Amino acid sequence: MASKEAKISLKAPKGTRDWSGADLLLRDHVFETISNIFKLHGGTPLDTPVFELKEILAGKYGEEARLIYNLEDQGGELCALRYDLTVPFARWLAMNNVQQIKRYQIAKVYRRDQPAIARGRMREFYQCDFDIAGAYDPIIPDAEILRVIVETFDALGLDITIKTNHRRILDGIFSVAGVPAEKIRPISSAVDKLDKEPWEAVKKEMVEQKGLPEEVADKIGVFVLNRGTIDEMIEFIKADPNLSANEEIKAGLADMDLLSTYSKELGTFDKVSFDLSLARGLDYYTGLIFEVIQKPANTKDQDGTRYPEKSSKNADASAVGSIAAGGRYDNLVGMYGKKQIPCVGISFGVDRIFTILKARRGEKEGRSRQVDVYVMAFGGKEFNGLLLERMSVARQLWEAGIRAEFSAKVKPRLPQQFKAAEEVPLGVILGQDELAEGKVRLKVLGTGKGGKEEEKDEKDQGQLVSRENLVEEVKKLLQTHTLPIR
Repeated sequence: MASKEAKISLKAPKGTRDWSGADLLLRDHVFETISNIFKLHGGTPLDTPVFELKEILAGKYGEEARLIYNLEDQGGELCALRYDLTVPFARWLAMNNVQQIKRYQIAKVYRRDQPAIARGRMREFYQCDFDIAGAYDPIIPDAEILRVIVETFDALGLDITIKTNHRRILDGIFSVAGVPAEKIRPISSAVDKLDKEPWEAVKKEMVEQKGLPEEVADKIGVFVLNRGTIDEMIEFIKADPNLSANEEIKAGLADMDLLSTYSKELGTFDKVSFDLSLARGLDYYTGLIFEVIQKPANTKDQDGTRYPEKSSKNADASAVGSIAAGGRYDNLVGMYGKKQIPCVGISFGVDRIFTILKARRGEKEGRSRQVDVYVMAFGGKEFNGLLLERMSVARQLWEAGIRAEFSAKVKPRLPQQFKAAEEVPLGVILGQDELAEGKVRLKVLGTGKGGKEEEKDEKDQGQLVSRENLVEEVKKLLQTHTLPIR
């Protein structure tokens, strides 16, 4: 007796998802919106392989390296799925000896993380990156990146805060507090968790797991729990003589002074929060770093006069966490080539942005509208379905660039046709007598009633229009009526 085959588990792998219908249309809208902003700023598109040589990715992500998906040896090459789009971009710059470029890329990346799909935390997800590579005067490209962020979220209708910090300032604070040089990156990774965990938990990690003396951790806490506007925080840091005397902090403050000036001119100053708890765990950042969060609906902007406030757990993070992040990485390209190429960039987390937009849009508004017109026919006992005539009208609409559909039945019943057209804004209704006169009926649909409610009054079948004027009338109605969402 043949053994029964094991039943296949019909599910997408953990931390991944299928995209279809309204969700896919919304995601494409996000892609189009973001890429249009990138092009507005002179971005050049780039595409890189989904996997890289393992040695290219090694040593770039600090503690996050444990999340890289390694692949089996194929043909003598050890490879891994890309963890982000930044390191492949740096490799491409070094390979092609590109000295200056504004580049953008929209592609999937992979992280062997613990997924939380409801919060947009995935193992396979899209990133939309915009980077400026090249030797320019300080902070000018960085300020433009912040402008790209603000323009993008304005276009998507999201109110955001850009949390910023500076790696040299943070490293200087650690040095002043007494952190040994070899522990600076591990301590940075711990501090970076302050947006998700309370200070007590972060301090415990630094002391118990990373071997930092408790008094040193306490000194760190005095500084990193503060945030405010750029100008407020510059004054806060300068007011401490130990901090203001540190050379690393001096260099970082010079950059932040410039950022204050440029962001006011570019209209981004009020969106920026200078947050000393922001560390960004990736090892390759060297200067300004930033992270974007959605503003909670029940909070107000700082009034600009208060002293920097103390941070608290989830003080200003939405349920999905950061929705974009990036920073300056001036030394990464030099790891692959003979010449260093300074770079700064931003990466938008499309899946998290999608999660927010979908929740805001709601189920009803988020329905997929894939066609604008449904072509249907009705008649009496001798009704033959008018299939060829429906095909002819559909072809006329398609050739005019209008999305149209008709029933794939020779003799469809009228209730079935109205049911199929429930979410379609317009209906073109064919009748034998009208067709003989070269006319059809055009009716506004999309009321959501469907079935008998839509078709019960055959005398109210919309306006009569000639075949010659059909396209013009359809376009006019599509432009003037409040119709279901595309």
